[in-house]
Amino acid sequence: MLDYVDLEADLDAEEKMIRDTAREFVEDRVRPDVGDHWIGGTFPTEIIEEMGELGFYAPNLEGYGSPNVSETAYGLLMQELEACDSGLRSMASVQGALVMYPIHAFGTEAQKEEWLPKLGRGEAVGCFGLTEPEHGSNPTGMETSAEREDDGYVLDGSKTWITNSPIADVAVVWARDRSAEDDPVRGFLVETDRDGVSTNKIDEKLSLRASITGEIGLNGVYVPEANALEVEGMKGPLSCLTQARYGIAWGAVGAARDCFETARQYATDREQFGGPIARFQLQQRKLAEMASEITTSQLLAYRLAELKERGDLRPEHVSMAKRNNVRMARDQSRIAREILGGNGITADYSPMRHMANMETVYTYEGTHDIHTLILGADLTGIPAFE
Repeated sequence: MLDYVDLEADLDAEEKMIRDTAREFVEDRVRPDVGDHWIGGTFPTEIIEEMGELGFYAPNLEGYGSPNVSETAYGLLMQELEACDSGLRSMASVQGALVMYPIHAFGTEAQKEEWLPKLGRGEAVGCFGLTEPEHGSNPTGMETSAEREDDGYVLDGSKTWITNSPIADVAVVWARDRSAEDDPVRGFLVETDRDGVSTNKIDEKLSLRASITGEIGLNGVYVPEANALEVEGMKGPLSCLTQARYGIAWGAVGAARDCFETARQYATDREQFGGPIARFQLQQRKLAEMASEITTSQLLAYRLAELKERGDLRPEHVSMAKRNNVRMARDQSRIAREILGGNGITADYSPMRHMANMETVYTYEGTHDIHTLILGADLTGIPAFE
């Protein structure tokens, strides 16, 4: 696998083990059928508990069954999962960074003990309800409301583009507390079997097809006070997104690396005009550019891990890496498809599937343009979106 500057030579034994375990799992259990799942718009739900048994959900958390592995190990896991398909990494990323992380960071002891072990084992599935039909890039405009009633809250509103929602047992829902001054944003754990909850599936996607995506409808849904997370304001959901975007920055490298390896192998095997097409300067230039761009993004991901491990990682660092690495993967998947020629448009090869998936990854968890503005504000001190 492409590691041109030997970054993996510095991995410790646990990090190598996690990388190899994920790579072997992908090759044996997912990759053989992932093209069929992508075409069919399905996710292989039978592997959800297997992934839990292997520790793929939030292994960088501490306690409650999570092993507290290094941030590099977690990044390598996301890289190997997305090398197979973005839908696979999205499943693990949402379960870990967007559901288990907020419960771990903001939950009560009772909430942690109830949910973290079974989410970590894959015995329960979670989803993250922030995006609304009218509020995507501007989540502060959310309209979903929480009104105090008896010893709890009644939730009303709708969320959309929610990974896992049709199969989720619990949703981390963000809503405005209309009973408090200034309507602060609060998080709630909402079991999806409560009266008034609907989780309709979104079909006919042309990207990220091997991922189950849906909506969350909340129609007078009562949740007890015990289901409220102990956090107020946008720092709650935004801190979750920082965790998830970190994983995306690593995952995009995996998708791009898989495109490169597929294209390199094809170029050395495919013969035209009396020899392999890899001998032509045009193809060698494409492979050289791909390797250079992927290596640069790898370096950025590894640096993020170092900063995160020592507590110096800022959200703006993650914005730069998410923005850069996803754009890179989007571009390089297209170049890989070019090398494969007409064969590259079939599901027998991964680059065009990765290319289509990257359109979603380019847009979700902060669009490319929004991350550009986040960096611009950090560099100039002038926020362009206010």
